[in-house]
Amino acid sequence: MNVVNTIWHADAHDNPRQLLSKIFRAAVVAAHPELAIRSHLPVRPKGRTIVVGAGKGAAQMAAAFEKLWVGPLEGLVVTRYGFSSPCERIRVVEACHPVPDASGMEASRQLFEAVSDLGEDDLVVALITGGGSALLASPAAGLTLDDEISVNKALLASGAPISAMNTIRKHVSAIKGGRLAAAAHPARVVSLIVSDVPGDNPALVASGPTVPDATSRHDALRLIEAYGIGLPATVMAHLKSAAADAPLPADPRFMLDEVHVISSAAVALDAAAAEARRYGIEAVILSDAIEGEAREVGRIHAAIAREVAQRNRPFSKPVLILSGGETTVTLWNKGKGGRNSEFLLAFAIGIDGIEGIHALAADTDGIDGSEGNAGAFANASTVSRMRAQGVDANDMLADNDSWTAFNVVDDLFVTGPTGTNVSDLRAILVT
Repeated sequence: MNVVNTIWHADAHDNPRQLLSKIFRAAVVAAHPELAIRSHLPVRPKGRTIVVGAGKGAAQMAAAFEKLWVGPLEGLVVTRYGFSSPCERIRVVEACHPVPDASGMEASRQLFEAVSDLGEDDLVVALITGGGSALLASPAAGLTLDDEISVNKALLASGAPISAMNTIRKHVSAIKGGRLAAAAHPARVVSLIVSDVPGDNPALVASGPTVPDATSRHDALRLIEAYGIGLPATVMAHLKSAAADAPLPADPRFMLDEVHVISSAAVALDAAAAEARRYGIEAVILSDAIEGEAREVGRIHAAIAREVAQRNRPFSKPVLILSGGETTVTLWNKGKGGRNSEFLLAFAIGIDGIEGIHALAADTDGIDGSEGNAGAFANASTVSRMRAQGVDANDMLADNDSWTAFNVVDDLFVTGPTGTNVSDLRAILVT
């Protein structure tokens, strides 16, 4: 046995949680925006450089950008409460996520103010990460902040994929769907985007404040019907009117703009796989774009892990099975938790009692849902340890109360804000 394999087997059997944590950290470091921004710096303009941005990793992007930028700059980015990072020339403001608030509405107003009265010699750099949809509260004319809050709450409870949610959001907003970039015209807008959406469509990240797409209000209405989403009458009336139409990509105001997806789930997964191989374990990536109900995706992953553990197929042990993308949760009850912990609770039920399986599911931004954990760990004993504490895993899953279930057995994974946001990382170790 060589030295690498000796290291691997020691970590796998003595402390698999520690190994999975190292793999998560490697993924997050690889997706950190500073590395990606360095190779995507735009040409310095003749006029002013204005930085705008939104998302759970926007403050870290702003700090990285001003560190790398040679020349004067100014601007404003908005991030989630508690996710700020010190900047010297770019102002950082905080707002609520995942439900909009008045601070986000004021931040949107200030972003419009920052890009007003610009000329064709000026440059706007947009730093966009996931989470920006909720942070950029800016209801369309005739709608209110309460309307936008109702829309977000209904979407979060609907089980609709992120692509559907953001298509609807952009048609009830005054800032999303390319509208912020349109307001900056005739200045050139360069968008640097850290993608957290399956498929990495930049127009879907944060509902595309600086990136238009071709979806229409009619698409939004079809999605609302398809997912049975109940929205206020005022919102529905707006969506049925031409006032909801968003600018299209062919709009001449966008002709000189540039859009760059600088980091994504694929980058993080590749780094996670490389870290596993550094410890002598083969890694396979199922996909970086998995969507669907979190509990159903969890059951499918559990079936794959069982097949490997019991029959050594379709992958040979030892192996690390990786996947990314963003699942959804349909809220049937008002328990605590996020999509990663719900995925993992269904996974834990599916591998109950099967030794040699250890898993971590976590959001790369460090926050899973509305609680303070990034995700959770699970293994063969998770469900039985919950039972010993008087908690039934199936009941917790039915109640959307995965946070409580994992908290009882001290299996929550807590990292704090990571500075990036490239969707979820699911890592399943089978030895």
